Amino acid sequence: MLEKPKLFLNLKEFWLAVLLLLLLLFVRLFFLYGEFQEFREKPFYYSDVEVIQAYEKWKENEYHTILKLYSPALDMNFFSRTKIRQEEITSKIRLKLFPNKKMHFLDYLGTPYISSLVREIYDDEESPKRDIFTFIERQHHNDEIRSFYKAIYFATPIEKSLRNRVSTLGVSHLIALSGFHLAILSSLLFFLLRIFYRPLQQRFFPYRFDLFDIGFMVLLLLAWYVWFVGSPPSLVRSYTMMLVGWIVLLLGVELISITFLVTVVLILLVIFPMLLLSLAFWFSVAGVFYIFLLLHYFSTVNRYLMTLLISVVIFILMLPIVHMIFPLVSSLQIFSPILSLIFSLFYPISMLLHLFGVGDIFDTMLIKLFTLEAKEHLFLLPSYYGGLYLLLSFCAIFSRWLFYLLLLVSTLFAIGLFSGFLVS
Repeated sequence: MLEKPKLFLNLKEFWLAVLLLLLLLFVRLFFLYGEFQEFREKPFYYSDVEVIQAYEKWKENEYHTILKLYSPALDMNFFSRTKIRQEEITSKIRLKLFPNKKMHFLDYLGTPYISSLVREIYDDEESPKRDIFTFIERQHHNDEIRSFYKAIYFATPIEKSLRNRVSTLGVSHLIALSGFHLAILSSLLFFLLRIFYRPLQQRFFPYRFDLFDIGFMVLLLLAWYVWFVGSPPSLVRSYTMMLVGWIVLLLGVELISITFLVTVVLILLVIFPMLLLSLAFWFSVAGVFYIFLLLHYFSTVNRYLMTLLISVVIFILMLPIVHMIFPLVSSLQIFSPILSLIFSLFYPISMLLHLFGVGDIFDTMLIKLFTLEAKEHLFLLPSYYGGLYLLLSFCAIFSRWLFYLLLLVSTLFAIGLFSGFLVS
């Protein structure tokens, strides 16, 4: 059997491409730094902003409404606060912004805090997105369930109480829209479109290749969807990989390779330099990296067994990386791989149920799931050991035995994390 040609003929071509993309990234950052200096020097700005999230926070018997905002004019996400009550804030307001002279460039690239005054609160306008939100909300009586469905369909922030319960269950990756959701959506769209397109293609234009045409239509629909939900970093990464992967697949070039992943990541960073400081982006990249490693060393495994392996093994491999940042360990997190497999069926079914206005069918089950009691403790992996784990992960690219060692290390780490729950 002939092997597919690689994306690059040799390592020299790959490293030249990497150097070129790094140079372009440096140029982008240079111009962004100029914009940052100009932004910081001005005493104030007026800007209409979109309210992504608003919640009240109490400190020393005083409350503030914390705002997570996006300014289209500045193309910037940032935090601010106001004395105005949360229920009075609408989805769009006008602010007077006061840039902090002490702001650093890394703050600017991330999600900085910017002092502000609310100058005007606009009335919520009717829009297709708001109509869809209302349609979904009317099908549920529980605010947390409403928040859950809007999050998994439209990448809206979830309520704080629900966020804590999701972390306890170890399913935060199921709530934040990512490549996992896009893969499910693309499969569903491909299946539905092919039912209608195949008879037309066979009758009127049999010379067309239906997989090419349907694939193109799916990509167009997914591009609109990514834009519609606000282009979260993990979803942008996933869609770009899907788009480039589709092109590479049509060209007959090898798709599952680390060189492909590195190339796509660098292209994304050149286009969206703010992704450099996005944890969601880097977690999603790490997840894809481990999937590629698993597919590389277990390419002959049955696809159904591979689905199970990806769910379980990627969970184990990601544990040390997750616990470099997030310390929460819960007894319920052990069931995360099982919940991930169930979610791949639940997600498209729940969408169809909402379309028919009966989206509340799973509400009782979800409420019970989110209110399960769990034992918890905190563990944060020291950065030194985390760095060694990342180094071992990189070296596993070149050696099957090092990959087995990586599996052993991550498995022992998982046993150490959860053994206290299993024996108690």
